[in-house]
Amino acid sequence: MRISLSLTEYTFPGGAAQLAQEMGRIAKLADDGGLDTLWVPDHMIQGAPGTNVTDAMLEPYTALGYLAAVTRRIRLGAAVSAVTFRPPSLLIKAVTTLDVLSGGRAWLGIGAGYLQEEADMMGLPLPPTGERFEHLEDTLRLALQMWAGDESAFEGTHHRLTRPVNSPPALSGPHPPIMIGGTGEKKTLRLVARFGQACNLPDIPDGGLTIRRKLDVLAGHCADVGRPFSEVEKTVATRINPDESAAAFAERCAALAELGIEHAMVITSGPFTPERVERLAEAAALVRDVEAVAV
Repeated sequence: MRISLSLTEYTFPGGAAQLAQEMGRIAKLADDGGLDTLWVPDHMIQGAPGTNVTDAMLEPYTALGYLAAVTRRIRLGAAVSAVTFRPPSLLIKAVTTLDVLSGGRAWLGIGAGYLQEEADMMGLPLPPTGERFEHLEDTLRLALQMWAGDESAFEGTHHRLTRPVNSPPALSGPHPPIMIGGTGEKKTLRLVARFGQACNLPDIPDGGLTIRRKLDVLAGHCADVGRPFSEVEKTVATRINPDESAAAFAERCAALAELGIEHAMVITSGPFTPERVERLAEAAALVRDVEAVAV
């Protein structure tokens, strides 16, 4: 199982003046500790539980560019970008740029979007749900076209491009992996089956019932479109508790793996501290050791 770190809060010691230094320190520890991906949220305002909208929040692709410069191997992505907050070509170009400057370590994390308060506060578009999914499909189609080097005119439901040039091309082969966030069974998971390299599910404490159901639905959509279910990486958003040991968290990861999860994207309460990153890295090492024995 892959284990990743998701930065959701930026209230590091020292405030804005020390934010780059503290975030860079966390990123380097995650990089050196063997964690798979460093995720950041794509929001303009803070919305994590227990926070205020005026708490620190960074624009994700600028932040990811900085994180690319201070790391060497860890993958980088936004979890996840609301599709209507940027024109599709701009989002694809941002991810391509991140991929090139990081040496091929970028993800495209994308979803239909949901936070009306944020859209209203910041003057961002958030059309009705059905229209957002049309934008999402347009963007996914365009991403694959641009990453294939196809500069022919693009005709989508909402977006028309006369010549979508993408130079330099992404370094990831065949393209940066696409993670589609959301659990909707009729639209989101079908888009995962058609376009995604990863899904993202919540870690709901219901004994695995939700995860099993969502993966069963995704497997059905994969069968419908003629795609092997194994090609989709199954990720889950979960939390490491402040007092949870590395061994205890590794046991939880093992239980998630039994449900079919292959990648745990881990948040914590408050900003990550060096101690929590090191504990997460220790848990990842324990998981790898167990998997090596099993093989």
